[in-house]
Amino acid sequence: MPSEKKRRIAPPLVELPIRTAKRGFYDGFSRQVTIPAKIIVSLIILWAIFFPVSANETLTRANSTLISSFAGWYVYLVAALIAVCGLLAIVPATGSLRIGNPGEKPEFSRLSWFAMLFGAGIGIGLLTYSVGEPLAHFSDNPQIIRGLAEPRSPEAVRSAYLYTFLHWGFAAWGTYALVGLAIGYVAFRRNLPLTIRSALTPIFGRAMSGPAGHLVDIFAVVATILGVAVTMGLGVEQFVVGLARIGLGDWLLDADGSSSIPAIILALSVLVGASTLSALSGVGKGIKWLSNLNLGLSFLLLLLFAVAGSGLFALELLGRGLVGYLGGFLPLSLTLFAEDAPFGEQLVRWQLDWTAFYWAWWIAFAPFVGMFIARISRGRTIREYVLGVVLVPSLVCFVWMTLLGGTAIALELSGVAGGSILATDISDQLYATIAVMLDPGLAGMVSGLIVVLLLTYLVTSTDSAILIINTINGAGDTEGEHARHVLFWAAALSLVVGSMLVIGGIEAIRITMIIGALPFSFVVGLMTVSILKAIAYDLIRKKHGVPTTASGMMDMKD
Repeated sequence: MPSEKKRRIAPPLVELPIRTAKRGFYDGFSRQVTIPAKIIVSLIILWAIFFPVSANETLTRANSTLISSFAGWYVYLVAALIAVCGLLAIVPATGSLRIGNPGEKPEFSRLSWFAMLFGAGIGIGLLTYSVGEPLAHFSDNPQIIRGLAEPRSPEAVRSAYLYTFLHWGFAAWGTYALVGLAIGYVAFRRNLPLTIRSALTPIFGRAMSGPAGHLVDIFAVVATILGVAVTMGLGVEQFVVGLARIGLGDWLLDADGSSSIPAIILALSVLVGASTLSALSGVGKGIKWLSNLNLGLSFLLLLLFAVAGSGLFALELLGRGLVGYLGGFLPLSLTLFAEDAPFGEQLVRWQLDWTAFYWAWWIAFAPFVGMFIARISRGRTIREYVLGVVLVPSLVCFVWMTLLGGTAIALELSGVAGGSILATDISDQLYATIAVMLDPGLAGMVSGLIVVLLLTYLVTSTDSAILIINTINGAGDTEGEHARHVLFWAAALSLVVGSMLVIGGIEAIRITMIIGALPFSFVVGLMTVSILKAIAYDLIRKKHGVPTTASGMMDMKD
């Protein structure tokens, strides 16, 4: 009987041939993925540059239709991703499985691992939204809309952080963790290419070698470009505002306070140039070094706000926010507002503008961040991986948001700021908080520190994205530099960001990203099913003595 059971349970697929060019410009790359992805991104750039009015109008119409139609899909998909990650970490049999061969040790120390997780995953957004989001929800959130709290009052603070934590907590990191796990588990245990399509082999098998696999990887490349474009767009605007704050000239900003075209060109040239050099140096050199620098500068900024800002108020906010977030996590994660309910139209609009946007952003960012996390997480158990990727960065985000955003809210509540922070644009609110909190000389120095920190975060995210795009295009090759293609994708990113900032600012980039994230969201849904199937079958194989890794199958042959 045992021998019959063994015969019924086949070993896992350990080969996924992906055709790549053997010579020429695309040597080592899959032409079927790289060329279509480049064409799609180039068409987006040309459309934005040569038909800006049409592009803006079309994007606005598409955004209204797609977000309202698929908001429920985004809400329930992200909730499912968090649930699956939690389940895999908690169950003893699944949590002890290793992302790699049995007994394999991680490549990076925990400190470097956490630094790279944080820097590549969410650093830029935190600098922009650390003050901006709590202040926005302090003025408007579902509880204020329902009349349960007055805008900009002490009663509004708790709900402001409830929704801030919702958007920057387990949802973001659970999405990244699931995608990274689905890729890394099959790539490092089964010796499959480190690319998006490999994550779907537990469902579709060798079919992922062909056109279906090419299509999945194309979706991933385009989603990555658009997801990173949002982050770069936010970073560029805050970078330019910071340069203006430290006195580099009025020419940096237009009359309405937005970044001028010369400033955008200058910022993108500096950022993309630095990112290209770092990308060419690889993960173990430039990206690791910059990530550690990010961590150090971020700690200095947090320490400054803890000492000179509203540290005790922030500690209270952190405690109350965590209790509210964890206690209301399920209803918060599953709530989908309807227009026919009281205040329905306002609630639906708020959810589309905030929650649905974030869920689309995290999904668009997931192929890049997920693959990057997979690349740096080999050798860790599933439990360590999930706890490290979901809980630790989420807690850092919560501390960051309460210290920086809480200081801004305290300054406004006390009347010290006099509305000066609330009156500024989101890209300027962190600098405005520092200007109120510190004397002018010290405020200028700290603003300079933020500009440097922003630069390092931008470079880390951009060069990581370029490397991951080349890994996808190179059928999982993580070693080759592919310098010519690094230059193309660096230029493409700068042109996407620059053209969209000119035609419609951050809103145009945001809408383009939401549209681009939709196809990949269905791939993420399939990845969720795929990783569950892969792990379930491996547990059955272990029970019946069937190898679950490529190395185990080689040992049996020997």
